[in-house]
Amino acid sequence: MTPATLAANRPIGVFDSGLGGLSVLREIRTLLPAEDLLYVADAAHVPYGNRSPAQIRARAEVLTGFLVGRGVKSVVVACNTATAVAVTDLRARWSIPIIGMEPAIKPAAALTRNGIVGVLATEGTLASARFAGLLEQYAGRARVVTQPCPGLVAAVEAGHLDGEHARALLRRYLRPLQEARADTMILGCTHYSFLVPLIRELLGPDVAIVDTGYAVARQLQRRLHDGAALCAPARSGTEHFWTTGDAVTGASVLNRLWGGAPALQALRPGEG
Repeated sequence: MTPATLAANRPIGVFDSGLGGLSVLREIRTLLPAEDLLYVADAAHVPYGNRSPAQIRARAEVLTGFLVGRGVKSVVVACNTATAVAVTDLRARWSIPIIGMEPAIKPAAALTRNGIVGVLATEGTLASARFAGLLEQYAGRARVVTQPCPGLVAAVEAGHLDGEHARALLRRYLRPLQEARADTMILGCTHYSFLVPLIRELLGPDVAIVDTGYAVARQLQRRLHDGAALCAPARSGTEHFWTTGDAVTGASVLNRLWGGAPALQALRPGEG
């Protein structure tokens, strides 16, 4: 077996502050069915949005280190907040491709019809220098209206995707964006992808919803292709899941978000 083949057969690592990054993992699985995928939910520290940059960088380094220790050929930071705060440091420390998330300012600015774009995101993402840079670089003439969404990540982590609790939160957070007449809505957190049916119900059919999960999966595919590190397409990939939180509690939500009955392992002390 050649070194290139060995590299191609290594798994892909993905992490998020919780289970929201499964929305990205789903896109990766659809696009790259042959790849083995390792996913870590940092449920003991969710949400990242109200944590300090130092705390987020520390968690991102620990989780990336865990995945690198398991031989991954690439890491996807399936969290907008962790990307905004930590991805530069992660890329400086590790040489494997590290793919991050970014709110889709550029495509949303191109898509809007009336020039008004809304952004739903965590406090950490909206306060980051990276987000400010995206606005300056890509917003153009579009007016971008931002809305922090405290409590929304926790709702998804609890599996509250379509009940009155999630509905009440979304009504509160969407109202200022609707009043601003935003005709394009950016989902700036991977957790929010699981709320798209409810968001669509509340916004109606005329508002475009922009998510970045597929774009991240395509970027991962391009990077692995360019490095001759894609698995042979004839094989079927596997998934393995870990959490830093309670595995029993997390398993029921994982089952709902991912489907089937995947095993969820707790990270041992010292691993995460």
